[in-house]
Amino acid sequence: MEKSKALVVGGTGFIGRRLVAAIKEAGNVKRFLPSEFGTDPSRMEHALEPGRITFDEKMEVRRAIEAASIPHTYISANCFAAYFGPNLAQIGTLLPPKEKVRVYGDGNVKAIFVDEDDVATYTMKTIDDPRALNKTIYLRPPENILSQWDLIVKWEKLSGNVLEKIYIPVDEFLASMKDMDFGGQIIMGHFYHFFYEGCLTNFDIGEDGAEATLLYPDVEYTRMDDYMKRYL
Repeated sequence: MEKSKALVVGGTGFIGRRLVAAIKEAGNVKRFLPSEFGTDPSRMEHALEPGRITFDEKMEVRRAIEAASIPHTYISANCFAAYFGPNLAQIGTLLPPKEKVRVYGDGNVKAIFVDEDDVATYTMKTIDDPRALNKTIYLRPPENILSQWDLIVKWEKLSGNVLEKIYIPVDEFLASMKDMDFGGQIIMGHFYHFFYEGCLTNFDIGEDGAEATLLYPDVEYTRMDDYMKRYL
């Protein structure tokens, strides 16, 4: 493949390191997009164990990419809508709750929700864009920067069903992690950072990054109101 046409998407952890080595050897890759597509790992050094291992592995791949001077773009897609939107950020289900909803803290911490098809659209636009070269591209659709409470209000308005709210203080939430298995603790840790700490929205994008909706204002992204209508 000619250098001007070579592209590699994918790979974190061990697979990611192998891909980096292969890309370095090939020497013909125009852009590498590692499979991160979530929280920016460079901002998660403080993450709770054992969930921190996810971010540590991604950072190992990033360091290898940068040490090898491989052209790259990192995509921070935040919360995939299917996993966090219609279920109102409930753990253990992808469907809207029918009677009760667990609310993290007061429910007012902002997160970011993005339609998976929109993630793909923005990602493809970065591939040949020099503005995205060696940068982190954050997907922050303005109308989808919402709190859990915002999601609940939207769903109640759409469905006409008022849910019983069960508020979970942070101490109670963290204490509930102790008796969970490894996988459960990882999930709970991520939810803590999203909905108690606000790790997706509590920072400004610096010179090493850019925001996708500003780079590509032509993209008509899916609002969460419309996404949630699919579940009525």
